[in-house]
Amino acid sequence: MEAVCERGNLWSAYERVVGNKGAAGVDGIDRLTFKAHLQQHWPTIKAKLLAGTYIPQAVRRVDIAKPQGGVRTLGIPTLTDRLIQQALHQVLSPIFEAQFSASSYGFRLGRSAHQAVLAAKQYVAEGRRVVVDMDLEKFFDRVNHDILMEKVSRGVDDRRVLKLIRRYLEAGMMADGVVSPRTQGTPQGGPLSPLLSNILLTELDRELESRGHAFCRYADDCNIYVRSQAAGDRVLASITQFLEERLKLQVNEAKSAVAKPWERKFLGYSLTAHKSPKLRIAPTGVERLKAKVGEVFRRGRGRSVRRTIEDLNPVLRGWAAYFKLTESRRVLEDLDGWIRRKLRCLLWRQWKRPYRRAQNLMRAGLPEERAFRSAFNQRGPWWNSGASHMNAAYRQSYFDRLGLVSLLATTQRLQRLA
Repeated sequence: MEAVCERGNLWSAYERVVGNKGAAGVDGIDRLTFKAHLQQHWPTIKAKLLAGTYIPQAVRRVDIAKPQGGVRTLGIPTLTDRLIQQALHQVLSPIFEAQFSASSYGFRLGRSAHQAVLAAKQYVAEGRRVVVDMDLEKFFDRVNHDILMEKVSRGVDDRRVLKLIRRYLEAGMMADGVVSPRTQGTPQGGPLSPLLSNILLTELDRELESRGHAFCRYADDCNIYVRSQAAGDRVLASITQFLEERLKLQVNEAKSAVAKPWERKFLGYSLTAHKSPKLRIAPTGVERLKAKVGEVFRRGRGRSVRRTIEDLNPVLRGWAAYFKLTESRRVLEDLDGWIRRKLRCLLWRQWKRPYRRAQNLMRAGLPEERAFRSAFNQRGPWWNSGASHMNAAYRQSYFDRLGLVSLLATTQRLQRLA
C-alpha cells in the first residue's frame, strides 16, 4: 500500500485518470473540480488507505446498447476511486504480468488486438482450419469474488490491498438514486477490472497450454484453433466443463461454436478460405462504421458538407487505423463510395427546390439541358445521390479537395508505414 500511495505513482495515476476525460461518478465531481477536491481531502483518504479502513463509494450504473442487441452495463467509479484503482493497477500489473500467457493479448502493455488477429491468421495458415469460438456469458457480471481473490492473493500479501480490492468488487451500483449490493462480478468502467479479468483467466490460459492448444485470448474473447471438427467439438465440451467447475463461469452456448474461421469473426476481423488465408473485415465491422457514419449525418442535419466532413474524418481515421490489417480492397472501395453518396444525398436535400438544384448542377459543370432534366426528375434524394448526374457533377476529386478521408488510401498508407 505504501507503493500505491507513493507520490510519483499517484501523480502518474492522476494524469492518466484526468487525461481519459471520463464522466463523473455518484458524487458528481468532474475532472474540472477534481484537483481542488483532492487538495482538500487527499490527506484523509491517504491515511485511511494506509490504515486499511478506506471504503470506496458506490459506482454509477450506465447501460449502453450493444451493436448486436441488448445492453452492456458499466459501473462508473468516482474520480477519486478511479485514481486509487489506477494507482493500484500500476503497482500490481508488473507483479502479475510475468505470470500471464504469451497467447493473452488484451489490456496488456505492448500487446494489442492486431497482434492477436495476426496470431490467429498464422494458426489457420499452419493448417488449423477449425476454430472453437468461445463466448463467456456476461463475464464481467459473473466473476466469482472468492475465486478471483484467491488468485490475487498468490501475488499480493499486503492485507490492506487485498481488503481494498474486495471492497471495490463489492461496491454497490447506484441507479436512480438506489444502491444495489454486489455479490459477484467486477464492473466494467474502472481501471482495475481489466487486470483482474486477466488474473482470473490466466488459469484458462494455463489449462489450454497444458493441453498443447493453439489459442488467442483477448480479455474474455477466446478462440482455440484445431485441425478437425471432431477435435473442436471435444475441446468446446471439455473447456466448457473446466470453466464451469474451476472458475464458476458460464459459456454462452448460443454464441459459441465450432466452425471454419472464415465463418466466424475475431476482434472485428475474419479470414478468407484460401490455403494462405487473408484477413478481411467482418460484416459486423462494416455495420458498426455505417451506424457511426449515420449518426454523424443525423447530428449534422443542416450543416454544410465541409462541416459534415470535418465531423466524419475522426470516425473514418479511427476505423481505418483499427482495420489497417485488412487484405481486401473491395470493402474499402465500396465504403468510400457509399460515404460519398451519403454526402451527395446531403447536398441534394439541402438544395430543396428544383431550380436551385439545376443551378448548382450547372455550376458544377453539367450542361443546362441535362441539369434541368435531372433537377426535375421527381426522384428521391437517395436515388439522385447515386445517379450519373450527381456522380458527374460531384466526383471523388471534389470530396478530396474538401479533405474527406479515404478509407482505402488511409489503410494503404498505414500498411506501408507498418
